[in-house]
Amino acid sequence: MHKEPKTIPHINEEKAAEKISNFIKDKLNESRTQGLVVGLSGGLDSTTTAYLCAKAIGKDKIMGLVLPSETTSDEDVQDALTVAEELGIKHKVVHVDEFIEPFKELLAQSNGEYDTKLANANLKARIRMMILYYHANAMKRLVVGTGNRTELLVGYFTKYGDGGVDILPIGALYKTDVRQLASYLNVPKSIIEKAPTAGLWAGQTDEDELGIKYELLDKLLHLMVDKKLEDHVVAEELEIPLDEVLRIKKMIKSAEHKLKPAPLVEIR
Repeated sequence: MHKEPKTIPHINEEKAAEKISNFIKDKLNESRTQGLVVGLSGGLDSTTTAYLCAKAIGKDKIMGLVLPSETTSDEDVQDALTVAEELGIKHKVVHVDEFIEPFKELLAQSNGEYDTKLANANLKARIRMMILYYHANAMKRLVVGTGNRTELLVGYFTKYGDGGVDILPIGALYKTDVRQLASYLNVPKSIIEKAPTAGLWAGQTDEDELGIKYELLDKLLHLMVDKKLEDHVVAEELEIPLDEVLRIKKMIKSAEHKLKPAPLVEIR
């Protein structure tokens, strides 16, 4: 019996970087805008995206926004600033907590009736989106998303938050692909090896929240989505419980609405 490989085929870093750079340039030209705005979190995805933008159009047409809150680590802020300085792009820091403050009275009205942890986290992501678009509109630029294929497939992003963007340069790359491309682009090793986090609450990490390591998740998604293998075959290939495969499959199904325009009723 033929066995599927348990690793994702490696991308050609040079070709991927070139193709993504051309994509960025083409979308910028098509939009007839004057540049790009990208959020810098100090993490792998946003850093790699910023490096690709700089490769595509040069530093002068890029604005990097660092959007920390009280749950953002000092390390992440410093890494984001270091990336902006190394690339030579214009950048600024906008603290989002003061924008969240007016919502606190509204949120307090729930009186503990609802679990607002996720709602608060999504609010933070949506405020960041508004700040990015404010600058993009004012500067006549595009908002560049930093989501990868792994996050998009399982819905690990906020609808109309970090999912509210104009283009997604690394949206076809799994997380492991992004790490590979980041090494090729000479992204600092400390950023590549850092535990991924959205910084939406204290101590939050992506892998803890997802309940699975990215390396395994990417293999699972590759076999399930790209190879279209049956659930039990995926479980056997990766030597993991079938329940885990079904859990991820449910996440993919639940995330489908995030990747589509809002539905409407056909009248004619």
